Amino acid sequence: MRWYVGHTQPSSEVKASSHLRNQDFAVYLPRYLKRRRHARRIDWVPAPLFPRYLFIGMDLAVARWRAIRSTIGIAGLVCHGDRPTPVPIGIVEALQARENDDGVLTLPAAPPFDKGDRVHITEGALRGLNGLFEGTPDEERVIILLDLLGREVRVQVPLEVVRAVA
Repeated sequence: MRWYVGHTQPSSEVKASSHLRNQDFAVYLPRYLKRRRHARRIDWVPAPLFPRYLFIGMDLAVARWRAIRSTIGIAGLVCHGDRPTPVPIGIVEALQARENDDGVLTLPAAPPFDKGDRVHITEGALRGLNGLFEGTPDEERVIILLDLLGREVRVQVPLEVVRAVA
């Protein structure tokens, strides 16, 4: 068995995955926790790591892979010529190895800014102030160096209230 890439219709990854499993294909849909902000609430919801794509495990010599194209939720297969292109060996396995017990990938949080970047605070008591990005103590807060009353002061603010200055 090798892994191949299926291209899904918009927001149909879960539906396509279900229909492919009903046809006895092995399916892997890598997901991560995405922060969603709605109505002043912040939720962490699972979202596809590769929107509109999923991995399908099959043996091309045995599987009826052409039926995948007419599966509900599938737009097509990633092909080279008229045959599906296999994913290099080890890629899917490496993704699966990074999953936690809930089946969600744990991704390292990359800082949204580089040290020394100019940033602007958009909300809160410090709204309207500009400063220099200094670092991230955790995934939800950032440290900013502000010039207040002629003195440099380090402050921690929530990541969602900081924007880059163009």
